[in-house]
Amino acid sequence: MTSLITTELVILDADQGTESSAVIRAMATAIAEQGRANSAEGLATAAIAREEKTPTGVPGGIAIPHARTDAVTTPSLAMARLNPPVDFGAKDGPADLVFMIAAPDGAGKEHLALLSKLARSLVKKDFVASLRAAATEQEVVDLVETALGLREADTEHAPAGSTAANPGDTAAASATAAASATAAAPASADSASAAEDPRRVVAVTACPTGIAHTYMAADALVQAGSEMGIDVVTETQGSSGTTPIDQSIIDGADAVVFAVDVDVRDKARFAGKPYVQVPVKAGIDDPQGLIRKALAEADTPNGRRLAAAHTADEESSNSTSSRESIGAHLKRVLLTGVSYMIPFVAAGGLLMALGFLLGGFDIPDYSEDIVLGNSLWNLPTEYGDLALGPVGAYLGAVSFQIGNLSMGFLVAALAGYIAYAIADRPGIAPGFTVGAVAVLMGAGFIGGIIGGLLAGYIAHWIGSFAAPRWLRGLMPVVIIPLVASLVSSGLMFMVLGGPISALTEGLNSWLSSMTGTAAVLLGLILGVMMAVDLGGPVNKVAYSFAVAGLAAGSVENPVPWEIMATVMAAGMVPPLAMALATALRPRIFSQAEKENGKAAWLLGAAFISEGAIPFAASDPLRVIPASIVGAGVTGGMTMAFSVTSQAPHGGVFVFFAIDSFLLFLLSIVVGTIISALLVLVLKIFVRKGGAAGLAEATAPAASKSTATASTDSGAVASDAAQADEPVSSKADASRV
Repeated sequence: MTSLITTELVILDADQGTESSAVIRAMATAIAEQGRANSAEGLATAAIAREEKTPTGVPGGIAIPHARTDAVTTPSLAMARLNPPVDFGAKDGPADLVFMIAAPDGAGKEHLALLSKLARSLVKKDFVASLRAAATEQEVVDLVETALGLREADTEHAPAGSTAANPGDTAAASATAAASATAAAPASADSASAAEDPRRVVAVTACPTGIAHTYMAADALVQAGSEMGIDVVTETQGSSGTTPIDQSIIDGADAVVFAVDVDVRDKARFAGKPYVQVPVKAGIDDPQGLIRKALAEADTPNGRRLAAAHTADEESSNSTSSRESIGAHLKRVLLTGVSYMIPFVAAGGLLMALGFLLGGFDIPDYSEDIVLGNSLWNLPTEYGDLALGPVGAYLGAVSFQIGNLSMGFLVAALAGYIAYAIADRPGIAPGFTVGAVAVLMGAGFIGGIIGGLLAGYIAHWIGSFAAPRWLRGLMPVVIIPLVASLVSSGLMFMVLGGPISALTEGLNSWLSSMTGTAAVLLGLILGVMMAVDLGGPVNKVAYSFAVAGLAAGSVENPVPWEIMATVMAAGMVPPLAMALATALRPRIFSQAEKENGKAAWLLGAAFISEGAIPFAASDPLRVIPASIVGAGVTGGMTMAFSVTSQAPHGGVFVFFAIDSFLLFLLSIVVGTIISALLVLVLKIFVRKGGAAGLAEATAPAASKSTATASTDSGAVASDAAQADEPVSSKADASRV
C-alpha cells in the first residue's frame, strides 16, 4: 500500500500567513506536486468548502482540514507546523499543528481506516507533544507511521503508551476496543462513588465527510468518560465502516449522546432513551459537558426521550423537547408544511405557465374540453386559432390541466404536512382531508393552516391514549385517521369554514383594490420580507402568500399575478447583488466567497434566494441590511409597473409567463445595483468593531434559521474570513 505521508508532505515551522485558506492551499499544492492530486486548486477548493461548513480546528492547537474529491489520485496526509499559528475556528485559539487529509472519491476502506486512526491519535497528548518536539521531517513521518501501526514502535520517537497496530485493523474495531476498555478505567475524584457500578452512556458520532471529526469525537467522549468514571460506548458512522453497538448495550445504557452533523442510521434502536443531540464538533470541544447533559436528562423525570415510533429522519424533524417554546414549535410545523407544499406549487405553476405559452391566454376556458374530447390523433379544430394552432392548443391544454391539478393540491398538501409535523404519519390523512374541505369552503390558504393545525393536534391527542394491546395495531391506520378526520373536517364544515372564507374573500378584495401608492407600499413590504432571512420563515410567509393567490389571478383581476412577480423579483436580488459585489471588488472577499459569487449569478437568475446565505452567514450585519434595501426597491418598482407572473418559480427562465418582462428585468437590475453598492460601502467603510459582538451573540439563531431554510437548495453557510481593508491582508473574521 502506498505510504500516506512522506517527508515532502511535511512543512515545519513555516509562516503561511494569517488565513486558514492560505494554509490549506499551501498543503494542497504540496500534495499535488508529489503527483498525488491532479489539481491543487480542486483539492484546495474542496477542503475550503468543507472548512466553511464546520471549522476543523479542535482543542489543543490542532486543525484537521480534509476533503474527499476526485481531484485526489492517491490517499495522502500532509502536515504543517505553523509559526505563527493560524485560526481554524477552535474555541481555545489558533492552531500550530495542521494535518490535511486528502482522500479520493473512491478511496478504499483500508486507507480511510488509517486516516481515521490518525484523527483518533490526535486526541493523545503524548503524540501531539512528540510532533511539536520533532526536529526533522523524517521524525514526523516516523511518528505518524508508528501511530498508524505501519512500522514498529520506536522508543525514541514513538509517543508514550503507543503500541504497534495491525494495519488491517478498521477504525470501527478500534472504536469498539476503546469503548470496551473504559469499563475498567479508574474513576476520577469527582465520580469515585460510581467506580463500583459505573453508569453507561452510548454515543453515536458522524460528520458529512466521515474521516476526521467522526472518530475524534468518539475518542474524546471515551476519554472523557474514563476520566469521569462513566462507561462510554461509541458507534462511529464514518467512511471506514460502521460497527453498530450491540442492542443489549443500548438497552442497558442510562443515556445517549448523538454528536452528529448528519442523520443517524437506525436511530429507532435508541427509542425511549434519554438523549442529547449536538453537532459533531461539540463532542470534541466539550465531551464531559455532553456526558453530564445526557445523564441529567436521564435523571429528570420529564427529560428528553427518543420517541419510540419515529425513524431517524422523522425524529430529526418531528421531535420536540419539553423545553421547546410555543413559537418555535409553531414555526417548525408551519415550515414543514410549506416545504412539502412548494414542489406542488413549483411544478404546477410552471406547467400552467407553459400551457399559456402553447395554447394562449384563453386556454383555461377550453383546456378541459380539449383534453377530454381530443388526442394527438384527433387534434382540436373547433376552438379557433389558439396561439400555435391545433397542436399547440392540445399540448397547451394538457400542460395547463396537469399544472392546474397539481396546484389543486396546494392547500391540502399544506394542511396534510402541517398535521404530519405534529402527529407523524397518522396526521397525514386527516390533514389532507381538512385541507380539501378548506378548499371546498373557500377558506383557502388560511383555512389550510388552521385545518392542518387542528387535524394534527387532534390526531396527536388521540394517539396519546393508552390503547389495549389488541387495538394498538389499528390505531395509526384506522382509529386516528378516522376520528381526527371526522372531528377536524366536521369543525371546518360546521364552524370554521364560513368565517375563514369571509376573511379570505375580504383580504382578496382589499388586495385587488390596491393601486398607486398602496400597491407600491405592498411591494416594498413583500420585497423586505423576501430578503430579511433569505429562505427562512419570513421569506417563506411572503412566498406562500403569493403562491396561495396565484390560482385566483386572471386578466380581470391581475393583482395576485402582480404579487407573484413582486415576490419573485425581490427574491432574486440578494444573490445577484452578492455576485455583482464580488465581481466589482473581488479583493475584499475571500476566495471561497468569490467562488460562491460565481454560483450566485445562476442561483439568483433562477430565483433561489438562498444563494446569498454564504455571504449573510459570515457577515449578517452588513449583507442583510444591504439586501433588504435593494429587494424592497425592486418590490416597489414591480408593483408600480404592474408586472405580472403566472409562474411561481423559475426567475428569468420563465420569461414567457411574465408580462412586461423588460420592466421586470429593470426592477431587478436597479435593486441588484443598489444592494451591491451598499454592501461594498459597508464592507469598505464600516468596520465590524462592536458589531462583531452582536453578530456572534445572534449567531446560533441565525445558523438555525439558515440551516432550516436551505433544506431544499442544499446551500451551506460560509464562515470564511472577510477583509475589511482592501490594502490589508489581515482578515476580520466573523463566524456564524
